[in-house]
Amino acid sequence: MTACSFGPPDPDVAGEPPNLPTPSASAGAGDSGGDEGSQEVAVTVLAKGLEIPWGVAFLPDGTALVTERDSARILEVGPESDADGLKVTEVQQITGVATGGDSGLLGIAVSPKYDTDKTVFVYYSTDKDNRVAKLQLKGDPKPILTGIPRSRNDNGGQLAFGPDGYLYVTTGDATRGTQAQNAKSLGGKILRITADGKPAPGNPVKDSPVWSSGHRNVQGIAWDSGKRMYASESDQPTSGELNVIQKGKNYGWAAAEGKSTDAKFTNPLVTWPIAESYCSGVAVLDRMIATACLGGERLWITQVTGTGTLIGQPQQLLDGEYGRLRGLVAAPDGSLWATTSNQEPGGTPEAEDDRIIRLVFSSGGAGRS
Repeated sequence: MTACSFGPPDPDVAGEPPNLPTPSASAGAGDSGGDEGSQEVAVTVLAKGLEIPWGVAFLPDGTALVTERDSARILEVGPESDADGLKVTEVQQITGVATGGDSGLLGIAVSPKYDTDKTVFVYYSTDKDNRVAKLQLKGDPKPILTGIPRSRNDNGGQLAFGPDGYLYVTTGDATRGTQAQNAKSLGGKILRITADGKPAPGNPVKDSPVWSSGHRNVQGIAWDSGKRMYASESDQPTSGELNVIQKGKNYGWAAAEGKSTDAKFTNPLVTWPIAESYCSGVAVLDRMIATACLGGERLWITQVTGTGTLIGQPQQLLDGEYGRLRGLVAAPDGSLWATTSNQEPGGTPEAEDDRIIRLVFSSGGAGRS
C-alpha cells in the first residue's frame, strides 16, 4: 500500500502579495487586560458567498487555492480584485467526493516544486475512506494514500509541507475511539510521507507513514522558525488543545484528554474548555501561534519564546464576530487568512457567509499594521 504525508503551512510557498482592499474592521484584545504582547487585529473581508471553504494554499504567484468541503470545488482566489474583493474563479470540481457531516473535500497543499511540477495535493472523503491525491489543476486526481478511516465526523483532513520538504497529513479517529492508539490504523494520527505517498525517510517506524499518534481530530498544523510543529486538537468531550508535535510521540486520545499524569502521553502546550475552543486551523507569525475555533467562534493567540516556551496566557480575539472560524494560514505577505464555516450545522450564517477574511496584527509578526 502506498503512503501519505503532511507538510508545512503555505507560508513556505513564496509569492507576490495580492492586491488587497483596505481593512474593514478592527478588533481589540477582548479581556486580555492590555498585557504586554497583547494583540489588536485589523480585518478585511477578501471574499464572500462561499460554501464552507475548508483548505487554503498559495501558488507561487500569490493566487490562493481554496477548497469547498460540500461542493467539492477548488477555487482560485485573487490575486486580481473586483468590487466585491478578490476575484473568485472555479478551477474544477473533484469527482468521487462523498459529503455529509465533516467529510468532503478538505485540505489542499501546493508542491514546493510547483514551478516545475505544477502539482497540488488534496485530501478528500469517498464512500469508503479518506484519501490523499495529487493532481495538476483541471486534471484528474491520482490517489497516493488510501484507507484512512472515514466517518460522519472526525475525519482530520489537513495537508501541509513541512520545513523538511515532506508532506504531513492529519487524520481523525473517525469517532470510533480506538483508532488513535492502534498502530496499524491510519486514524487518529499525523502522517509524514513523500510526494508519491510513501512513508518518508526517518519516520519513527520504518515503512510506516505515522509520525505521531493519539489524536482525536487534527485539522490544523504549522511550524515556527525553529521548525517546531504545532497542531490543534478538536472535538474532544471537554478540552481543546494546542500541541507541540514531536516525532513518535503519543498525545493520549482516547485513553487521556487534556493534561495527563501518564508518562507515556505527551501533554499539550495549552488547553481550553471545549466550548471556548473546538479549534481547527493553526498558523504561526514569528513567535505568535494562532488557532481558529469553530465552536468557540474566536481566535486564540498564544505567545512563545524562541525555544518554544509559553509566555503568559493565551489571548482571545474576534469572539463571536465572524461566527465559526475553520481555516487559518499565513499568506505570502505575512498576514493571516481565515475562513468562516457558518453554512453548516451549528453555524448561524449571515448574508455574506461564508467568507475569507484577512488578519493584520498590531505587533508581533510580519504583516503587522
